[in-house]
Amino acid sequence: MAIFNQQPAAKKETFAFPQDPAPAPIKETPAVTDYAAPPSPSHKISERSDAKESLIASDITIEGKIEGSGHVRIAGKFKGDVNVQGDLTIEKDAKLNGSVRAKRVTIAGELEGNIEAASQVDLQQSGVLIGDLKAASLTVAAGSRMRGQVEFGWDDKTSAKPGHRNGSENGAAA
Repeated sequence: MAIFNQQPAAKKETFAFPQDPAPAPIKETPAVTDYAAPPSPSHKISERSDAKESLIASDITIEGKIEGSGHVRIAGKFKGDVNVQGDLTIEKDAKLNGSVRAKRVTIAGELEGNIEAASQVDLQQSGVLIGDLKAASLTVAAGSRMRGQVEFGWDDKTSAKPGHRNGSENGAAA
């Protein structure tokens, strides 16, 4: 019977073991989107925190296709097309090879491919774009580099007309 009395003591230890993981529910980390939001004090931060943001970390290389309605932040390397209804951010030292369609595109790293549609493109000081760009609005920082054709400020009806394509490239500096 002494052996029988020791078994309930062993069961008490097993009850204590499952209780250890229970107090640590680390599921409460949607702060990743807050962390990834730009630190600038603008009204757009509230828009970004409402939508989900996917992150490709700096030590990751992925090949495929990204589609969705949220935001995407690339800090590593991605080879493939990106088609999102939200924002695309290419961090400094990151690289994207593929075509892009997004609401807003921020390039601090390198994009080798065409931006086929965007309402706003920000080419930051460390940014490199090798490909064509078609956007409603373009911001270019001093020190950034680009090789390709640019169309911005034109709606779809106007840019489809012959003769306007050269006008958008040559008349941009005026």
